[in-house]
Formats: sequence, structure tokens, C-alpha cells
Amino acid sequence: MTTSRKLVIVESPAKARTIGGYLGPDFDVEASVGHIRDLPQPSELPADMKKGPYGKFAVDVEGDFDPYYVVDSDKKKKVTELKRALKDADELYLATDEDREGEAIAWHLLDVLKPKVPVKRMVFHEITREAITRALENTRELDTRLVDAQETRRILDRLVGYEVSPLLWRKIKPGISAGRVQSVATRMVVERERERMAFRSASYWDVSGTFTGGDEAVDRRAFEARLVTLDSRRVATGRDFGDDGHLKPAAQKADVVHLHQAEATALASALERAEARVVSMETKPYTRRPAAPFTTSTLQQEASRKLRMSARETMRTAQGLYENGFITYMRTDSSALSGQAIAAARRQAAELYGPEYVPDKPRAYGAKAKGAQEAHEAIRPAGDSFRTPAQVANQLTGAQFKLYELIWKRTVASQMADARGSTATVRLAATAVLEDGARQAELTASGTVITFRGFLAAYEEGRDAERYDAAADKETRLPVLKEGDAVVTDAVTAEGHETTPPPRYTEASLVKALEERGIGRPSTYAATISTITDRGYVDRRGQALVPTWLAFSVVRLLEENLPRLVDYDFTAEMEGDLDRIASGTEDRVGWLSRFYRGDDAAARPGLRTLVEGLGDIDARAVNSIDIGDGITLRVGRYGPYLETAPAEEGAEGRRASVPDDVAPDELTVDMAKELLERQADDGRELGADPATGHMIIAKNGRFGPYVTEVLPEEDDGDAAAATTGDGPNGTAPAGAKKKPVRKKAVKAKPRTASLFKSMQLETVTLEDALRLLSLPRVVGTDPEGVEITAQNGRYGPYLKKGTDSRSLTSEDQIFDVTVEEALAIYAQPKRGRGATAKPPLRELGEDPVSGKPVSVKDGRFGPYVTDGTTNATLRKDDAPESITPERGFELLAEKRAKGPAKKPARKPAAKKTATKTAAKKAPAKK
Repeated sequence: MTTSRKLVIVESPAKARTIGGYLGPDFDVEASVGHIRDLPQPSELPADMKKGPYGKFAVDVEGDFDPYYVVDSDKKKKVTELKRALKDADELYLATDEDREGEAIAWHLLDVLKPKVPVKRMVFHEITREAITRALENTRELDTRLVDAQETRRILDRLVGYEVSPLLWRKIKPGISAGRVQSVATRMVVERERERMAFRSASYWDVSGTFTGGDEAVDRRAFEARLVTLDSRRVATGRDFGDDGHLKPAAQKADVVHLHQAEATALASALERAEARVVSMETKPYTRRPAAPFTTSTLQQEASRKLRMSARETMRTAQGLYENGFITYMRTDSSALSGQAIAAARRQAAELYGPEYVPDKPRAYGAKAKGAQEAHEAIRPAGDSFRTPAQVANQLTGAQFKLYELIWKRTVASQMADARGSTATVRLAATAVLEDGARQAELTASGTVITFRGFLAAYEEGRDAERYDAAADKETRLPVLKEGDAVVTDAVTAEGHETTPPPRYTEASLVKALEERGIGRPSTYAATISTITDRGYVDRRGQALVPTWLAFSVVRLLEENLPRLVDYDFTAEMEGDLDRIASGTEDRVGWLSRFYRGDDAAARPGLRTLVEGLGDIDARAVNSIDIGDGITLRVGRYGPYLETAPAEEGAEGRRASVPDDVAPDELTVDMAKELLERQADDGRELGADPATGHMIIAKNGRFGPYVTEVLPEEDDGDAAAATTGDGPNGTAPAGAKKKPVRKKAVKAKPRTASLFKSMQLETVTLEDALRLLSLPRVVGTDPEGVEITAQNGRYGPYLKKGTDSRSLTSEDQIFDVTVEEALAIYAQPKRGRGATAKPPLRELGEDPVSGKPVSVKDGRFGPYVTDGTTNATLRKDDAPESITPERGFELLAEKRAKGPAKKPARKPAAKKTATKTAAKKAPAKK
């Protein structure tokens, strides 16, 4: 009796390993390692398609926007492996993620593999034995509407990126990009910085005092109260001031009192002498509900605030937790929990904290956020029974454990009882006798007492309590007071304050703002933030996102010429349109046609028409920002610089580079003048070179401090004479007499050398400078007579022998290395960029697949993990010092799945037949 073989295809090797452990011997589980095909670069299209409707985008923009897909070059081997596995299978299960991206991966697999066996779509939201068993029993058909929505989004992003990015290359800088969501996110960060630049600080003072009251025998205690009204007029606080430093119109209309230092100090002194009495005492019940379970967005925000994890790191860590069966699917807009999860959370809360901590009825949360696209439940611990952090501590390390603990706490707390207590507010009245008369003052104090912590008991750390209930961490109890009671005035003080500009976005607050505006999808926010960082639009200062001057130029060009593309409402509307395509209520072809070709009914031009009419953009104006006092900041190809207008006609204005560590809101007129003065400095004279007599100076440059020689000005009259003519191409007309003209002399370039890292501009000597200017230094020759030199380069100090270079370990070796030491270095095997062998940065243990020891090493292109046979480069957020063994094994598994990189074969001279365009059809139902 033959056994039926079933092939299951998932996205990642880690997911395949986990699922394979739950399925029986009749199942073969393979990983596609993400998408197997995509839109190619237009340059990679077949020759006969490059001049047709597909030529610009690999999409038929003249027809029905059909995409042309190709199997990625590094996935051809994987496709061959999947086809081979399919030959031995009697059934095919497509088990990719149940979202638009996962549905599209399944469709591409189906379209490429063309199976002749029954096909089933298998979906699950967690990788546990129970969930996999349920998924096998409840398969469905492929949802082509989700595929349409994903494909429309992919085509839309290709149209926007490929139409607008070349415009940015021509007008701002080569190599940068525009995108439907990334450009809007960049605009938000830039607008916040503009607000900070426009901000003007305002000073205001407040008055507060310490008072003691209450029954001595019951509850007499001291408390703090703050002045809130003066003669029935509210005292101004920071929120009453605008960015211009003045009171807002609403505050002026309400006749708010703006206290200055003298008045506040006099009031404090007078109130300290005055008698204060209670005019009211109110006590209200305090109740706080737990937060909803995590969605993708709230998980990214909370991980950023509490764990200092970037959105990209959070999603990568969550992906690992999901694929290894610890949490449910991490890309979701839903905050709802399944019945099994609610029961598990309530059961665990009762076991750990007591039955009184669980409400009588289960808590239900809204199923989805505004514009939510996914049908999953919230992010929670996997399984019908949750594992506590203590139970998984020995299975998870570092960031994985911290993130799991955060998810577990949030999920359990979401089904726990409210925190309860009371909040008391007391109002005091006193008469302040001043030199110009008496003033009636009123002060208030509030205190909160938590009598039942409820869900707060699930948060063991103080910072968790502070996040969910600030009063719990700063609990204040007021004495029991009643109207008319006198209180003792212990001390009254006046304190000055300065208003602060609006805070810069952090990853957490930017994710929150994008979600509130309905821009993009939470599952793409990590990639969006990474993109605007990688493109040089945003720098980081701790947690803050600081826009660069390049971002200012890009946003200005788009705002002034393509405002719809960076309009917040328009971008949010596009998300709604894509959701309607996913639900089948919107036609993808009609929608793409209106967006790209235009909407005649609405008299709205399309993207193609808008971009075609932008050839006359003034690039200089786009890249110029007025600083003030005749100083302009310009964004150049090599970075931002300051420029002043020339003092007189024909002269040149002054210029100065802007240091990379100066944020836009810090570049005031005074700082700009200081930078211009500093740049105008001719440098520090070190002395004359005894060999040439030329003065040697030390200066600061854009790329750091350096030394250079000052060459004497040459007389152009000494230049050699040459002849030229007035004929075509500079030749003399036939029969014409040649006339001598002066040939312009080629000006000699001064010797220049950067200072070593160990040298300081202020202390570098003439001797140091002459040694630097003498480089490269001849070390000696090898036995064959080839010269060996020591010199400093872009990647540090190195030796050079012919075309063979070897790195040195320090800059001082350039002057100290002997010919014997140099020959010894060359006798060692060459590694990387000429460097000698380096010890591993870390040891990670034995790889579960190869059984070989895995280590982290530093290579030519950065740190990587290796088992001696397979090498895998670390991703941007994989820190060598903190990468876990599991993450290292995962990178190696992905690299093995891709197979070795193949060198491109020489193309034969014969003309190749063009590949037929892949038609997009709904897969046949098997």
C-alpha cells in the first residue's frame, strides 16, 4: 500500500522546521524563502519588450496594467527544488501567511509550479500543534481579491517610485528615491522640524507651596498645591503660549494672567505670610481599564518606548517568535482575542494573581482599527494555554525574551479587572497683600490613591506601571479636609519656566501618527522608517528622528510640484481604495488608470501628465533655504553648505560646510555666521618647509582636519606661447598666418594630507605635518626588487607592493614598519581587503543543520556569521555583540536555501527568443 505524500510550502526555513515537527511522516515541508518572483528592473526586460508598453515600469501602462513577473535570479534554484518535490507529492498545501503579501506569495507559487495535483490553501495565525491540526481540517481556496490588492499596491509603488525618483535625481541628488508612503513620512518629520525652527521660547513663572492640614489624630500630613487663579483669572501655563513666544489668541481672549519673575516672587512672599483655608474638597472614584492586546502598530510603539527597539528590530524579533511557535502572527490590525485566548488569559490571571483579579465577564475589544486590512486576532502568546515568561526563559535569549514578556503581560492584563481607587482635589484660598493692593489667590492640589491594583498587578516593573497609570507610580495621598478648614503654610516658592518646542518624532510617535492618519499599513512601517533612514532623509539622535537638509529639499520639491503625492488625506484615501479592491468593490484597472492616466470626469490629471510638465523646476531654488541676514543654505551633491551674496559685483560670496551633527533647528543666524568665519580662517601656520620654503598650515575641512602647503601665485605671463586659429574646430583657415596666443598655465596643486586620528588640529607640529606630506613612505623592496610603500587610504593604513595591498593595524605603523615586517605580512594569506586573519568576534555554538561551530567574524563588507562552509552577512539591525545563536543559525539556513551565487555566463551571439509575458489569471480550482 503506497502512502499519500503531501507537500507543504511556507515562506521561511524557521517556519518550515517548526511546522515540520508537528506534521507526520506523510508531509514534506519546504520554504520558498519569501517571494519567488517580482517585477524586474526595466533594463532586465527581454529586448523586444524594452520599447513597448512594459519598457518603463515592467507594467503595461498602455493597457490594463498587467505586470510582467520574472523569477528572481537567486530563486531559480529554489523553484527547481520545489518542482522536484512536487513531482513526488499527491497534494499541495500552500501555507503562507494569511495576509495580502502571503496570499500573493501563494498565487505566485501556484502560477510558477503549475501543479497537477489537488491544491489547498492552509492558513493559521499561530504555529502550535493545535493550530496546525485545525488548519489542516479547514483549508480554503486562494483569495484572488487579496492578490489583486497586493498587486495593485506593488504596481502603484512602482509607478510612483519610477516616475518621481528620476526627477529627484535631476534636481537634487542622484541615487535618492521617492515613494508613496516614505515621502509622506519624510514630510511629517520635516514639518515637525519646521515647527521647531519657527518656535520662539517664552518665559513664564508659577507659584506653588507646601501646606499641612488634617486631623492630628487621624491623618495629618503635608501636601503640595499650585497657584491656579489670581483674582478669578487663570494663571498661564506652558500650553497657553504659541510657537511665536506670545500668548495664544484663546488665552488672550480668556484674559489669562501671565506671571513674570518680579510679580511671581512678590506673590510667593505674600502668600507665605497669608492664611490659607480650604474652599472645597472633592473626592471622586478612580477607575482605569487595561489596554487592548497588541496590534502591529501598538507593539512597535511599546517596544520602542520600553525596550528601545527599532520598528525593524521589533518586527524581526516578533517574526522569529512567531515562526518558532511562541506568539501568534505579528502582522495584524486587530485587537480582538479568540475564545481560546480569552479563556487562557483569564485562567492564567486567576492562577497567578487570584480570582478577584479577573472580572465576571470576559473583556471584548474592537476587532479592527480604522482601515484595518487583516482578519487575524491580536498579537498574543501562542497556544490554547499560555506559557509564562519563566517557562520559556531557557528557550529565548535577549530581545526575544523581552519582547515575549511584553506581549505576555499585555495579553494577560487585558483580561484582568480594572484598577480602582479614588482621586481627591482640594482648593485653597488665600489673600496676598502686595504693595499695590490685595490679590485673591486660589491654589489646588490633587492626589490619587489606588485601593485595588487590578490589571496593574501583571506589570512587575515600575516603568510598566508608569506607562499604564502614572498615578500608580506617583501615588499621592491628601489629608482628609473639609470646607473652612485652615491649613498651615510651610513654604511658598516661585519658579521660572521656558516653553519648549514640539518634540521630534520618535519611531513610536511616528508610527502612531501614521496610523492615526490612516497612511500606509502598520506591517510596512518598519520598512518605511528604515527606508527614509537609509536614503539619508533622517538621522537619529537617541530615540529622536532628525530630518536632514536633503529631506527639506525633497519635501519642498514635492510640496511645490506634486502636492497630491504628499497630501496626508489623499494618501490615506488611497489606502481605503486598496481595501475596496481587496473586498471586490473597486476595479483595480479603473483605479490605476485614473491614478496614472488621469480622471477626465473629475478633471484631474494623472501622475504621468503631472511629472511630464515638471522639466522647468529651478533646481537651485529647490535646494536653497534662507537662513537670514543674507545667508543661504544650499543642499549640494556633497552635502549642505552656507553661502553669502558677494560683497561686490564680480566677487565671490563666502562659503562654509555645515557639520553633520548640526540639526536644522540648531542652525541659527549666529551659528551660520560663526561657521562662515571659521571656514574663512586661513588656518594655523606651522612654519615653512625647509626644502621648498612653502608655508605649511593646518586647517579644518569638510572631511576633518588636514595639513597643506601654500603655493606662491604664478605669473601667467611666463606661460608658454601656443598657436591657434579661427577656422573650424579651432584650426587656422587655409593660407592664414598663424598668430601666437598665450596658453593658460596649469596651476600646480598643493600637497595635502589628513591628520591621523591620534593628532589634534590645535597641537599638530611642523614636524608632524612634514611627515604626513612626505607620504607615501618607501619601506624597501622585496627579493625580486619590487618596491613596497606604506601609506594612508580611505580604509586606513596599508602596504602596497605593485597591485597587492595589505592592511596595517595602526596609522603609526606607516612610519615604523620595517621591510622585514612588511615581507612577513605579505607572507601571510591574503584575506578580505588585504587584511591579515582576524580572530572571531563571537562564538555562537554548533549549527543544528551542519553540526559545525558557528562564529561571528568581521569581513570586507561588514560582520557575518559562518560555519566554515556557509557565510551569511548580518543585517543592519543585527549587532555582532548581541546577535543570538538562533538568529545566526537562521541567517545561515536562509543563505543555504538560496544556494551559492552564480557568476553570470557569457551570452551567446545568437539572438534569444523573448520570454512570453506572464498573463495574470486566477489559478484554476483543483
